[in-house]
Amino acid sequence: MRRKLAAGNWKMNGVTASLAEVEALIAAHPTPRSEVLLCPPATLVGQMAALAVGRIAVGGQDCHMKAAGAHTGDIAAAMLKDAGASHVILGHSERRADHAETNAMVRAKAATAREADLVAVICVGETEAERDAGSTLEVIGRQLYDSTPDGATGANTVIAYEPVWAIGTGRTPTLEQIAEVHDFMRSELSGRFGAAEAGKIRLLYGGSVKPSNAKEIFATSNVDGALVGGASLKAADFGAILAALDEA
Repeated sequence: MRRKLAAGNWKMNGVTASLAEVEALIAAHPTPRSEVLLCPPATLVGQMAALAVGRIAVGGQDCHMKAAGAHTGDIAAAMLKDAGASHVILGHSERRADHAETNAMVRAKAATAREADLVAVICVGETEAERDAGSTLEVIGRQLYDSTPDGATGANTVIAYEPVWAIGTGRTPTLEQIAEVHDFMRSELSGRFGAAEAGKIRLLYGGSVKPSNAKEIFATSNVDGALVGGASLKAADFGAILAALDEA
């Protein structure tokens, strides 16, 4: 059985005072059935990891393709690990768009993350134009294959499907559309890595997940949890999503 995962991406939000929300989340949900992961800005990884040790996993939001070197402003996977991180988000649509990240770059980052003993949370998702053109599965299939390194397992890889047009917009795909993509990803992973190993890789849905729609999303085929954006910044909102996942 795959343990459910509630992951929060704080994006470019949060200062030291924001850690009060983490304390409130832990207090309200001391023993969740699901695994909980929060990915704050790099400036907070160490502090959050120290605060949440043994209770909430902490991750970075990106890492460089290289293990070290002359890359001013970047952060290495080993640095995240040293700060207390266990995961790192890679290939988020905002990174792909704002920093021109390609599938090959994401794949290289995922391989470097694995070498540093970080779980790679690899993001895939189609734009509204690609959805309207009927090419969603083609786009997802290409991103999934090209962004995921060989040797992916349930222990070192999580896949997050985030339709670009649903992120932060309040719009969500229909449950049928979510199921179609998640079932497709499971099938594609099975064809590449074998059904047994693919069955251990958790598939998250992300894109305007909120307390009001979480329960029905988590009941959808092959949805093993969520990658949550804005709602993860507040303990009450993220806690409600976590509670819905625990009940799924």
